[in-house]
Amino acid sequence: MSVAAAGVTVVICCYSEDRWSNLVAALAALQDPQTAPGEIILVVDHNPALLARARNAFNAVHVLENGGKRGLSAARNTGVAAATRDIVAFVDDDAVVEPAWLPRLLRHYEDRSVIGVGGSATPEWAGGRPSWFPEEFDWVVGCSYRGMPRSAARVRNLLGCNMSFRRQAFEIAGGFDTGIGRVGDRPVGCEETEFCIRLRQVQPETHLIYEPTAVVRHHVPAARATWSYFLARCYSEGLSKALISRMVGRDSALESERRYVRKVLPSALARSVFDGIRHRKAALAARGLAVVTGLTMTTAGYAKGTAATWIRGR
Repeated sequence: MSVAAAGVTVVICCYSEDRWSNLVAALAALQDPQTAPGEIILVVDHNPALLARARNAFNAVHVLENGGKRGLSAARNTGVAAATRDIVAFVDDDAVVEPAWLPRLLRHYEDRSVIGVGGSATPEWAGGRPSWFPEEFDWVVGCSYRGMPRSAARVRNLLGCNMSFRRQAFEIAGGFDTGIGRVGDRPVGCEETEFCIRLRQVQPETHLIYEPTAVVRHHVPAARATWSYFLARCYSEGLSKALISRMVGRDSALESERRYVRKVLPSALARSVFDGIRHRKAALAARGLAVVTGLTMTTAGYAKGTAATWIRGR
């Protein structure tokens, strides 16, 4: 059975007029006549001015208001509820798809056991990539990171800025949990991780596929290329993982993270130190410091989140 682009709804969620130029670029990239999806839905998250502007500007797009509580999870659920195609894909409002993005995702749906397919995200740094920022931590800015599969593979969860599911996945597992996830600029997330885990717990015979050749270019503003954002995002990731551990179980919530800590980060630290010594550049050695502090902050966030959960549960 061939899965065509016409059978796909793409959902984009937005919340701020400050990202307007990014949003325009994201929507333009989806309207290539050769690979355009059958339906594009833009969900505006509790911003009346942005809603009016979008409805006036995007005639070929279904522009909706988030019908739930403020935040990305409810906005995505609004898009899912309005989708009319068999495959529902999600792209961030600051991500631009590459021309072959959709066909490369869809080819995996030929396998009926595949219930979701996601692609990779390449960071587009507004002010250039900081020399201290390790590729192993590109998840901090919502992108693919060193240590992820280099070819198509089964995975636990998909990247939020580049993912798709059969529509039946939401009928089976419900929607994204509105108790977690990003709200505005708050550097938290993991709602897609929780959804993917929950989906596979309900239907363990199905699979999620990561296809790294299905690429989006994800804009990274200068404000996210700072030490303060890096540390805050790592800490928030730990908090989110603690919450997810309570929701879906620690083993499922930390399955990928254990491998990341055991194999990916030690290699990153060794490479950073070696490159810094060999090239005699402090900036390269600073990547090692970022690896250590990033892991420390994430662990601290997880510990804080776990303790808070334990106290509430008493």
